[in-house]
Amino acid sequence: MQPYSLVFVLFVAALWCVHYVVGKSRLREHQWAVLLVGSLAFYAWADVRGLGFLLVTSVSTWLATRAMGALDARCAELYATASSRAEKKDIRQRFKKRKWCVTLLCLLFNFGILGYLKYWNVLLGYVGLSDGFLASQLLLPLGISFYTFTALGYLIDVYNVKAAPEKSYARFLLFVSWFPQLLQGPINQWQQTGERLCAHHAFDSLRSRRALLLILYGALKKYALADVLVGVISSCLDHIDYSTPGAVIVLGIVLYSLQQYGDFSGGIDIVEGVSELFGVEMATNFRQPYFSTSLAEFWRRWHMSLGEWMRAYVFYPLAMLPSMMRLNKWGAAHLGKTVGRTLSACISNVVVFLLVGLWHGAEAHYLLWGLYNGVVIAVSDLMRPLFERARAALRINADSASWRLWGIVRTFAIVNVGRYFDRLTDVSAMRMAFHNTLLNFQPSGVGTWLTVLHPTVYLKFALGFAGAACVIVLVVDILLECGIDVRGVVLSLPIRWRCLLYVGLGSLVAFSFAAAVSGGGFLYANF
Repeated sequence: MQPYSLVFVLFVAALWCVHYVVGKSRLREHQWAVLLVGSLAFYAWADVRGLGFLLVTSVSTWLATRAMGALDARCAELYATASSRAEKKDIRQRFKKRKWCVTLLCLLFNFGILGYLKYWNVLLGYVGLSDGFLASQLLLPLGISFYTFTALGYLIDVYNVKAAPEKSYARFLLFVSWFPQLLQGPINQWQQTGERLCAHHAFDSLRSRRALLLILYGALKKYALADVLVGVISSCLDHIDYSTPGAVIVLGIVLYSLQQYGDFSGGIDIVEGVSELFGVEMATNFRQPYFSTSLAEFWRRWHMSLGEWMRAYVFYPLAMLPSMMRLNKWGAAHLGKTVGRTLSACISNVVVFLLVGLWHGAEAHYLLWGLYNGVVIAVSDLMRPLFERARAALRINADSASWRLWGIVRTFAIVNVGRYFDRLTDVSAMRMAFHNTLLNFQPSGVGTWLTVLHPTVYLKFALGFAGAACVIVLVVDILLECGIDVRGVVLSLPIRWRCLLYVGLGSLVAFSFAAAVSGGGFLYANF
């Protein structure tokens, strides 16, 4: 059920009407139930075979949090009757161990499901058994990584007493199965999205118009930018050999970066706009990442909800382990204070990005991609004092516009090097791509090469649509980076200018389907 399909539009419209009709009736306190029924119906329509896995994850996580709530209540009772400090300490430690066992069992169970469905066949492929009787015939359920991480993030928050165990399984199921987040993410937190989903929502005309504008803008990025570039990118990168000019490869990688941004952030805009139609704001997932001045900042702006999940549940717990603290002390004593301050963070960053690579898939190129990002960030942290001294010696003003521009260009280049590992799935093709980029660039051969691979009319058509969409996205991102509420500005324009803008953007989206090779699916829907 693609967002541009008539079925999806009619589904959202019907659910929207019922949602607000119920919100005005005597059943307004149960308005959230409409969203639950709609979300389950959507999932059953889109992937009925995967619905069972969604229910298993939600039931197991909810039961684990309820068990921890019962353990906390029993611990409080015994603690109140304890007569000595030693007895109270023993009670706390005993119940904390029990909560940890419950949490660990739930984590292993649900990550085991995710791992089997997502990685088992890939691992069998490494040992030549992917076609054997051990191979799984199960298809990957829609949004399994998103709903698994959402549910288990809540589980860990309950363990850490950052969230209270939800008494109603139905409300928790709505939080896990909320249909917009299953398409593209983001990975939401109960304290924010869960409570908003279960609250009463009155119709708000301005909010609805803002949501529709966000959906239109997301469609522009997805269909007029990302999808029309698929054919050109494939021509540049799908059949690399030693005769492929490095300039063609670089062009393909840069266009792939634009496609990734258009597809993922455009999809996020669409699903967040759909969610806003129902009065539910989800976690922010993008914040103009290509204006970052370092790779670390880039990953704080790109797929932000996954980054926050990894920081909260992997990076900080790992970096703060006693063994890591001892390693920091050893580094400070033997390698200097700078290393001592950053050693545990560097190791944790590498581990986190290896896990992020694994989150994308168990294939070797994803692991190399994760290792590349983790090592670059770790090295930059270790080298920061040296960079700062060099900048001071050269009397460079770190606050100047030119230095910021240099940082943006440098970061964009570093990100694009990582795209080689992401886009090129074959290690031999990856090796040839790096070789040709460095030793066989041939910039003069780009035009000839592309016209051989592509009809000239199609090539101009696709690049024309993508170029127009890219200019619009660039202008909007600049305004957003400056803190301007673009949607508010557009909605304040006179009606004739708004209609002209809507017709122009809508026409660009509609006509882009003629130039698109992609079927319209989201790149991240498979995760």
